[in-house]
Amino acid sequence: MTIDKNNPLEQQNNPDRDGSSNSNVDASTRRRKKPRRNGKGSNTQTNNTEPMVSKARRSGKGGEKDSHALATQATDPSLLSSDAADDAAAAAEGGIKAVGDQRIIPFMKIEKPMALLSLFLVIGSIIAIAVNGLNLGLDFTGGVSADVRYEQPVEQVEVVQSLADNGFDDAVVQYLGTREELLIRLPPQSDSVDGLNASLNEALSLPNNDVEISNVNIIGSQVGNEIYLNSVMSLVLALVCMLGYVALRFQFKLALGAVLSLFHDAIVTIGVFALFGFPFDLTVLAAVLALVGYSINDTIVVYDRIRENFRRVRGITPRQTIDLSLTETLRRTIMTISTVLLVVLAMLFLGGDGLFWFSVALFIGLLAGTYSSTYIASSIPLRMGLSRDDFIVKVKPEFEEEIVTFNDPKMFEQEKM
Repeated sequence: MTIDKNNPLEQQNNPDRDGSSNSNVDASTRRRKKPRRNGKGSNTQTNNTEPMVSKARRSGKGGEKDSHALATQATDPSLLSSDAADDAAAAAEGGIKAVGDQRIIPFMKIEKPMALLSLFLVIGSIIAIAVNGLNLGLDFTGGVSADVRYEQPVEQVEVVQSLADNGFDDAVVQYLGTREELLIRLPPQSDSVDGLNASLNEALSLPNNDVEISNVNIIGSQVGNEIYLNSVMSLVLALVCMLGYVALRFQFKLALGAVLSLFHDAIVTIGVFALFGFPFDLTVLAAVLALVGYSINDTIVVYDRIRENFRRVRGITPRQTIDLSLTETLRRTIMTISTVLLVVLAMLFLGGDGLFWFSVALFIGLLAGTYSSTYIASSIPLRMGLSRDDFIVKVKPEFEEEIVTFNDPKMFEQEKM
């Protein structure tokens, strides 16, 4: 008795016109060319066959020759051996062969050295802030601010030099939209408002350029302390809001990693200002807050790819999933940091004194933020046990189907009779 090896279900689904089943079709033509949805199947075979299939489809006229060449290449032992060598090389590098023959860069291979570097930077920044302190600007310590208007455009250097010649040292001069309108900030002065107006009018006088002082404000030290406390509270509030946002959108493990990376960026930037004695004013604080927004945006892009790959790719470890996600977002990260750095460098060298320290803070923070989005924000969730189960929606027990079996004793008695 002969046994039909063909699948009877396929014979029923694919009958010929005369009613007979198509039993002469080669079984190899019905093989699955893509991985199964449940993750089973060989990704290596799919990656090896898909480029050759696309070439055969694009050839057009020479379809038969291309299909023959495709069959020859698929059974070529040299190609199979080269693929095995590529897989072995990728495994030796700490990565695997991804979809589209893309190599995975083993970012997490140097995770521990980078963690030690981050810990050293944070501790060093805290020590610098505690020992040296911040060189707080007039916005925090108090002082005098004046709105000045000249008839003709004027350079900031000329105004600063004129004030220094008349005894007003450490003056900060900024443009207010045009080169004729200026904002001048001075350290606390002992003169009254009337005497200060007369002294400033004399100090700001330039040859062939009349000046008009429209508004003079004296900021006390108490107001400066309130601004300082409000600034610290705004930074803390921003970190707490980021924690809640990432926890709701993704997962708490990722949220904790994101907030710690943001804290790393802010504390390193402030620590550099404390270490070198750079002036810290409201413009630098605005740069730190802008840095928090930029860094969380870069981190969210990486987290979104991590969540997608945990759901899409199976059969690899969580460390390899994170390496795959960082590799796929590397090009986007390089393009983003390059374009932003061009703008920051333009402000640094061409923006004048008013944007100089703002640009310095952004430059330091961008370097720290790019580094933290790659290692701190990704390695901390991995250390906390991030896995595929954190992103899979599980069915609640009350919604699971229950199999009910009914056994009737009378039915068994009838069968015995």
